Amino acid sequence: MTKTDAAKLPVMLTSLRLPTIARLWQDLGARADREGWGAARYLATLCEHEVQERHTRRIARHLAEADLPTGKTLQSFEFASVPSLRKAHVLALAGGDAWLDQGANILLFGPSGTGKSHLAAAIGTALVENGHRVLFTRTTDLVQRLQAARRDLALPGLLAKLDRYDCLILDDLGYVRKDQAETSVLFELIAERYERRSLIATCNQPFSAWDQIFPDPAMTVAAIDRLVHHATILELNTESYRRRAATRAGAEASTAA
Repeated sequence: MTKTDAAKLPVMLTSLRLPTIARLWQDLGARADREGWGAARYLATLCEHEVQERHTRRIARHLAEADLPTGKTLQSFEFASVPSLRKAHVLALAGGDAWLDQGANILLFGPSGTGKSHLAAAIGTALVENGHRVLFTRTTDLVQRLQAARRDLALPGLLAKLDRYDCLILDDLGYVRKDQAETSVLFELIAERYERRSLIATCNQPFSAWDQIFPDPAMTVAAIDRLVHHATILELNTESYRRRAATRAGAEASTAA
């Protein structure tokens, strides 16, 4: 390669949007000369670095847009405190491919403070790390967005925007109430994603209490039917994590005194 050709490389690599190769080609080229690499190995090594860093940047971008709570990972979840869960089953779900391809759902039930939101966020984080797009949101916040979009005649556009996510995580679905104007938009979201795009929902109320969420019994039955079909239901029936932590902190303080 002539000096003229080499001088053109940074401009061409920038034009081709290959920043990693632009950064590494000289150092790797020098190494290739020292170690006697062939052209194919040199080119393959550059491309491997470009692909890997592009993947890393994409994951970082998707993690930022997912709005997942920080620190809520599978590594930090206390599986030993929730004997009703099989860790191997949860880890398989976190892989994501099979159930996401089917547009299936995960429903997490249990009393307040048992780790439902943590587990949902942890699965969501794992899904993003495996290349999927996820959005974590409080259900009440999303319902307000959907209501505003309907009022502005923009609901189809918002539903299409949400459709870009492989999985929506609806946290605290049980806090939505049918007296919050027109929670039927939540049903429209569920119906729109049915068998196409996945949902993870956390709820501290059993299905028998869902008539407090949707405007009429028929809609309640239809929403449950669509959510449960192709769904994995995880029950977290254990003592509140926050209560356990407070009790442990109190015991440690007494011991220290």
